[in-house]
Amino acid sequence: EGIMCSTKAPETVADAPTFRTEAQQLEKQPPCQANCPNTGDVRGWIGIIAQHEKNGLTIEQAYDRAWETIAARNPLVASIARICPHPCEDNCIRAGKDGAVSINALERFLGDWAISRSLELPRESRKHQEESIGVVGSGPAGLSFAYQMARRGYPVTVYEQRDQPGGMLRHAIPSYRLPNEVLDVEIERLLELGVTLNTEVDVGNIVALDELRGRHDLLFIGIGAQAARHLHVPGENGPGVVSGIEYLQRRYEAPESLRGKRVLGVGGGNTAIDAARSARRDGASVAVVYRRSEHEMPAAREEVEDALAEGVEFHYLLAPQEIVHEDGELRHVVVQAMKLGAPDEQGRRRPVPQEGCVEKLLADLVIVAVAQVPDWFGMPEVLARDADRRVREDGKLEDGLWAGGDDRGPSIAGAAIAQGRLAAEAAHAELRDLPPPAPEARSPVAKQVVKTHWYKGEARGDLPRRPVEDWLVDTEAEINQTIDGQRALEDAARCMSCGLCFDCGQCYMYCNGGGFARLETTSPGKYFVLALEACEGCGKCIEICPCGYLEARD
Repeated sequence: EGIMCSTKAPETVADAPTFRTEAQQLEKQPPCQANCPNTGDVRGWIGIIAQHEKNGLTIEQAYDRAWETIAARNPLVASIARICPHPCEDNCIRAGKDGAVSINALERFLGDWAISRSLELPRESRKHQEESIGVVGSGPAGLSFAYQMARRGYPVTVYEQRDQPGGMLRHAIPSYRLPNEVLDVEIERLLELGVTLNTEVDVGNIVALDELRGRHDLLFIGIGAQAARHLHVPGENGPGVVSGIEYLQRRYEAPESLRGKRVLGVGGGNTAIDAARSARRDGASVAVVYRRSEHEMPAAREEVEDALAEGVEFHYLLAPQEIVHEDGELRHVVVQAMKLGAPDEQGRRRPVPQEGCVEKLLADLVIVAVAQVPDWFGMPEVLARDADRRVREDGKLEDGLWAGGDDRGPSIAGAAIAQGRLAAEAAHAELRDLPPPAPEARSPVAKQVVKTHWYKGEARGDLPRRPVEDWLVDTEAEINQTIDGQRALEDAARCMSCGLCFDCGQCYMYCNGGGFARLETTSPGKYFVLALEACEGCGKCIEICPCGYLEARD
């Protein structure tokens, strides 16, 4: 809530008004956290590292504790860090000075650090709860929900259609981005909490959903969005045409050579890029067509740049009109030139055909990756009918039935982790008759109050990478590498701690009245107490506070 003191001392007690402008210590939401789909305490876990000496921690203890802070909200730290487009960095206030803090590199380091030390996932309670929990799907949302319930003491059983857990993380993310051995370790650590995994269980087809609801007190649906959306053009259902998800899954199970083949990818999302880059690794020449402009392509910019470095060609403002076969074989794709029209309901400009502007693109294989939708086949109507719009924000569909992840609308894996967690928190509160989880209450820190000039300039430390000339030689080897502990410490120290005290000591040094007293027991963000009776009301502390923690209040 903050501690307040007057910024202008009254001449006499009689002259003192009832209300005055006040100064307060007030923690605010930093922009990195505001932009994270999992709303992780980014500033908090970075502060544990950056301020470890001030709080009596060794650097090893700080790394352990920082990982535990992240893992309390995300059990797959190393895996998600490898594939996350890190929107947390997009609004980092330091970006305008010398580059955003390398939050993604730090998180990946901590994930690998925990694996190397065999750290256990943090539990919230050792108490055993009686209610039985079932989870359909072992993708990021299902695993997140299972973890959050298991760490609260519930017996959890996960049902997975395939022979291995992981969902899209395993079957659709190429190993050069996310190695299976990393995912395996993190899932096994989660199962060690007492989660039971049943594989090759086809819920909705072989096993009825109602049967599972009879076995468990509560059921979570996290089946993802693994069915492809169609182009609805002639020839789409002919030979030589596959969806991006189908191609990636098929490649995971049994890679095949495409040497000498011409592959045409359709789409502008991350799945389209993953499929195109994988086809290059299988020996094909690859071109991607996208119906909007480069600026509006939703795929992560880094992935597009890597695809270009690997020889993938991109053709913008082109849309397939027909996929042509002759004698039962794919020959070419007729594409229509497009231009951008008025914005659609999402604010993106609609692609509009340019009449008479068509061309033929030769292709031996077309990979369609325009969007994914959930496969509701065999599921009851309560799920299949507009589930993404009917689900409450916390994931509840109806009593005893919850949902989360891409079956509520495709997004990044971090958002699926968040939906699983939020559903579990709400479900636990409901089962235990507790108040529902409170939403974020802190106000965002204003960019202009953070004094970036106060901080020493130091360039960010990006992820080390294998040489680009090796990417298509050792095709499945991971491209991005993990920073070392020294670089992690250095980049954590670049955090400006926007909106929270980091013990710069300026207020303590410059307060004429001695209004600030150092706390005996400190922790990140908690170093000084502001005493109202000692304040002279000069407001100097607000003026010099570099991180925006101190502010005036009327």
